[in-house]
Amino acid sequence: MRFTSEQRLDDGVLEREFTLGEIPGTLWTPASAAPTPPSPLILMAHNNGLPKAQPRLVARARITAAYGYAVATIDAAGCGDRPRSAADEQARADLRRAMRAGEPVDEIFESLVGPLVGKAVPEWRTTLDALLALPEIGGPVGYSGWMALGVRLAVVEPRVVAAAFFAGGYVPRAQREEARQVTVPLLMLLQWDDEGNPRQRALDLFDAFGTKEKTLHANPGGHTGTPWFEVDDGNRFFGRHLK
Repeated sequence: MRFTSEQRLDDGVLEREFTLGEIPGTLWTPASAAPTPPSPLILMAHNNGLPKAQPRLVARARITAAYGYAVATIDAAGCGDRPRSAADEQARADLRRAMRAGEPVDEIFESLVGPLVGKAVPEWRTTLDALLALPEIGGPVGYSGWMALGVRLAVVEPRVVAAAFFAGGYVPRAQREEARQVTVPLLMLLQWDDEGNPRQRALDLFDAFGTKEKTLHANPGGHTGTPWFEVDDGNRFFGRHLK
């Protein structure tokens, strides 16, 4: 892991850009992180294709770091500024066109998002290895963000002990099946009027999760209308399981 820039923000949070091989990422650590005690870590993933510098993700990360967590995000393969294949770009265009036209999108979605998840998980696990080697970061580890990726990580990565998912009805078939294997404490946020994600699919997925400790927060509004107080609620959720 090589740090390429750093700045101390107004709230004392240290923001550092890094590269890990071909993986670009950002790490936020609280003002009190170094040298001890090490901070719990939250992996914060944006939705597929969005850059790690997406303003809403950066704002959530900064607030979360101010609560005393180390927070990290990366641009996985084919996301943000990383190269995208012509097939992926065509699938994205086809998905947008079909959604605007109200046509079925499941097969297009599978062809795009299924491979994205498959490529992203190993890179997130490699990043986790490098982050936990830093003296200012310790366990336990939480996950927050993109549901399709989070379901897979919660199943295959034993170091993730709690997860907060932003609900999306469109989740690849493989992750819908894996939901039954998720056993870590779970907080799921659902926008009741999300124009791009079928509500009933999201509710069915919540019901399928195998964990005994799961909580659903539903708020009115569209896809990007999640109230900011949910960030505070999410940090309290992680406080019960990471601190």
